[in-house]
Amino acid sequence: MTMTDDKRPVVPPTEVRPKAKRRTFSAEFKRRVLAEADKCIKPGEVGALLRREGLYSSHLTEWRAVRERGELDALAPKKRGPEPAPAPTAHDREVDDLKRQLAKTTIRAERAEALIEIQKKVAALLATPLEDPHGK
Repeated sequence: MTMTDDKRPVVPPTEVRPKAKRRTFSAEFKRRVLAEADKCIKPGEVGALLRREGLYSSHLTEWRAVRERGELDALAPKKRGPEPAPAPTAHDREVDDLKRQLAKTTIRAERAEALIEIQKKVAALLATPLEDPHGK
């Protein structure tokens, strides 16, 4: 920071840099660079080619391996990130709905059983017999 004549600091302007973007190379570019690299026979020619094109040696290594496996279509740029989840079908939605309904019903049944147990304990403490609603 520098100071102005009246002793106030001068704040430099904030610089906002654009986010770096990952480079992608077309399949045709990769094939062209591989062909040029294959023609290089003198020491240093491959390095000069890589510097001229702005590439790393790992690019050549990876592209050569893909070419040797016979996956020429794989030289095209690939979309990064996880595979998108398939859209749920009507059957999947119905199964999810039924699972939710079952979970709710199970919770209600557990609560009802707990209430019945509490009623039985209260009846036992008060020595009052409970009536069987089914007549058994």
